Amino acid sequence: MKREEVLEQLEQRVLVPVVRAPTAELATAAVEAILEGGISIFEITLTVPGAVQLMESLSNRFGARALIGAGTVLNVEQARACLGAGARFVVSPGLDLPTVEYVLQQGVPMMPGALTPTEVITAWKAGADMVKIFPCSAMGGAKYLKALKGPLPQVKLLPTGGVNAATAPEYLAAGAAALGIGSELVDAQALAAGNLAVITARAKELVDAVATHRAH
Repeated sequence: MKREEVLEQLEQRVLVPVVRAPTAELATAAVEAILEGGISIFEITLTVPGAVQLMESLSNRFGARALIGAGTVLNVEQARACLGAGARFVVSPGLDLPTVEYVLQQGVPMMPGALTPTEVITAWKAGADMVKIFPCSAMGGAKYLKALKGPLPQVKLLPTGGVNAATAPEYLAAGAAALGIGSELVDAQALAAGNLAVITARAKELVDAVATHRAH
């Protein structure tokens, strides 16, 4: 899948779950539960033990059914390992310019993290396909995103932090290109307890929230 096609999928499907878990097995269970809820894009963070092998196994297992990307990528070495494992896009919580350059050279979408207007502009100038605004909720959520979009309408923003079924429409209305969803979806307690139905239900709620927003 070409870079443009992956970006098109991200903007069409909007919802990008950030999968963090204490084991690869629990991360896999979370992916299965979310997929059942109708979301098919996944950012597997490098904080998951064995994350690189997990990306490869998920890519092989689900094929075209799921778009598997890498998250919490902090340097070129990590990016190289993730792309070798089949990651279709790369996300970082911060802005490391050599990593942005490397990933783009490989023809893969890159979404570095930024928070201030200066960081957002720097990331966009470096060629970022989307800029992850993290932690967005700590800065005021959708209001902060809207404030950033005012002077920077051309920048595609991926807010992460505080996105759930209730706030998703606000973020989309504020100009988000896609939405990163973390612990509000991949609930650590539900996952640890094996209560995957909670995660599937939340995924469905998010899908419904996006559909309702688009219908208006």
